[in-house]
Amino acid sequence: MEVAALALAGSGTALATGLGALPVSRLGARAETLRPALWGLTVGLMTVASIVGLLLPALDEGSTTAVASGLITGVAFLLVSRRMLQRRDVHVGRLSGAGVRRSVLVFAVLLVHSLPEGLAIGTAFASETEGLGLFVILAIALQNVPEGTSVAIPMEAAGFRPRQQFWAAVLTSAPQPVGALVAYALVEEIGGLLPISFAFAAGAMLGLVAIELAPEAFKRGTLRLSLSGTAAGALLMLGLALLLGV
Repeated sequence: MEVAALALAGSGTALATGLGALPVSRLGARAETLRPALWGLTVGLMTVASIVGLLLPALDEGSTTAVASGLITGVAFLLVSRRMLQRRDVHVGRLSGAGVRRSVLVFAVLLVHSLPEGLAIGTAFASETEGLGLFVILAIALQNVPEGTSVAIPMEAAGFRPRQQFWAAVLTSAPQPVGALVAYALVEEIGGLLPISFAFAAGAMLGLVAIELAPEAFKRGTLRLSLSGTAAGALLMLGLALLLGV
């Protein structure tokens, strides 16, 4: 019974990611005008999520050396993935080009980062601390909503349809129920891996922001809109962190 409830909860957090994609698809023609702000929003969301939601918890639970190793490995993963995609003419259906490559890279990084979140869900669910499992599940579900927005923004710019944006956002969180069940079964062994996995995901996300997303956001002539979007994204994630006590 507990395993079924955990699988259902993990699937629910994945579906919450899809909710974040819905507003982007509703913008229509306004998306072009608001694009600098949308890219800035993605920068703000992902930067704060990687630091507050991943890196700081990793430092709380693990040694500085372990966290630094995970962080460097995450950045290296981003760089290698980016290099591999640049060498190929990436196609998704009839769409191709730099925008599609960027969308695939954002998808891959968020897919990787969702696994340690699933491990955290399973570890908390197995804890004897009353209410901890529910708290972590709700925290990750709410945090997943703006992450879904981060997936949809580059996809919208690349020409993907709203349905594709929604399901891509959901799929980035598909590892969460899997990770939750694995961690629940192996809670003692998995607990020691959490700091490194969190740091790895943080490194990949921060590398993505610095190398791919920030240059796209802060182009000449759009600085005011981009900064406004970045501030809005950062404040949204910080507000969620304060609300959830992260």
